[in-house]
Amino acid sequence: MNLAVIGAGPAGLALALLAAERLPQARIHLFDTRPLDRDVGGDARTLALNLGSIRLLQRLGAWRPDAAQAIQAVHVSQAPPAPVAGEVWLRAAELGVPQLGAVLPYGALVAPLQQRWLALAAAQPARLFTRFATAVHAIRSQAGGVELDCGEGPVVDRFDLAVVAEGGVFAEQERKAIQSDYHQNAWVGTVRLAAPGLQGLAVERFTRNGPLALLPLPDDAQGARAALVWCLPQPEDDIAALDDAQRLVVIQQQLPAVAGRLAGISALKCFPLGLNAETRLLQGRALRIGNAAQTLHPVAGQGLNLGLRDAQALVDALREAAETGASLDAALARIDRQRAPDRWPMIVATDFLARSFAWRLPGLPGLRGLALAGLELATPLKRTIAHRMMFGA
Repeated sequence: MNLAVIGAGPAGLALALLAAERLPQARIHLFDTRPLDRDVGGDARTLALNLGSIRLLQRLGAWRPDAAQAIQAVHVSQAPPAPVAGEVWLRAAELGVPQLGAVLPYGALVAPLQQRWLALAAAQPARLFTRFATAVHAIRSQAGGVELDCGEGPVVDRFDLAVVAEGGVFAEQERKAIQSDYHQNAWVGTVRLAAPGLQGLAVERFTRNGPLALLPLPDDAQGARAALVWCLPQPEDDIAALDDAQRLVVIQQQLPAVAGRLAGISALKCFPLGLNAETRLLQGRALRIGNAAQTLHPVAGQGLNLGLRDAQALVDALREAAETGASLDAALARIDRQRAPDRWPMIVATDFLARSFAWRLPGLPGLRGLALAGLELATPLKRTIAHRMMFGA
C-alpha cells in the first residue's frame, strides 16, 4: 500500500509512526508545509492529553514525562450566583490509575514524535519518506486511489490512500458538512500562582458566560503556573479592554477556592470558537482525522485525544485487512461505523455545552448545579464518564 499522510502535527505524526510500525509492507509519505529545519520544540501552546493518549505515545517511544505535568485530580464546579453551586471531583487514586492525563507544551509533544519519525525514516529510506516544505494543493479521486497535486508542474503523486491530518483553528478552516459559529471567543495564556500552586489539579469552572479552565503546568524557575482557557460570548466579551491587573481580579473572582491565588498573567491570545465537522471521515480514498475531521469547542479538552484515537483506529483497520486479506475498500468502509460511537457523543456533548452558555433561561444555573451535585453522588456514573474521558468509547 502507498499511503500519504498530510500534516505533521500530533495526529499526523502519530498516524505515520503507527503505520510505519504496524504496516511493514506500506510505503508512507509524510507531507507538511513547514520546512524540516524549523524548530518545533519551542512552541509553547498548551495541550491536554488523557491517559489513553499518554499510553499511545509511550508505545510509540515519543513520551517525555519530564516535560509534562501529570493531572492527578479534576475539580468541576459552577460559579455563583446559583441556588445550588454543585461540584464534581475526579481523582486518579480513586479510579485506580496513576494519572488522569497530562498537560504539556505543543513543542514537547511534536518534537519527540518528529524525532522518532525521522529516526525510522533514516533506517528505512526505501519505505518511509519525509516530504516537508511541500504543500498539497489538491486531492483528486481516481480509480483505486487518489492523486495529490503538490504544485510541482504537471507531475502528480498517486497513492492508494491519503489521510488529511491538517486541522488548524476554526476561524481559518474551510467549512465542513456540520458547522456552527458559537460567537464565542477563547482567551488563552498562562497564569502565575502563589505557592504551592495547583499540584496536579485541573480546574473547570462554569461561569455565567462560559467555561473557565486552569490546567496545571510544570513549575519553572519563577514558580508555579497554569494554562488558562476562558470562553466568553463575543457580544459580552470585554476582556480585551482590561489591563493585566484587571484581568487577574476578574478571573480570580470567578475561580473556586481550590484554585488558589493568582499572582500574575501572561499576554492572552484570542480565538473564535465553533463546531466544524464532517459527517463521514472517508470520501473516496481520502480520509480525515483529528481537527481535519472534527473541530470542537474546548470545553471538554478532548479534540486532540479524539484525533489520536482516529489515527489508532485507522491503522488497526488497515492492519486487520492486511492480515485477513480483506480489500482496502472494505476496511475503509468500516471506519465511519467503528468511529461513530466515539466521535458523535463527543461532538454532541461539546456542542450542547457550548450552546447552553448562550441560553439565559430562568433556573438554568440551578439545574446545572443540581446536575453537578447529582453526578458527584452517582459514583458508578461518575466512573463511567471518567473512563470515557480517559480512553474514549
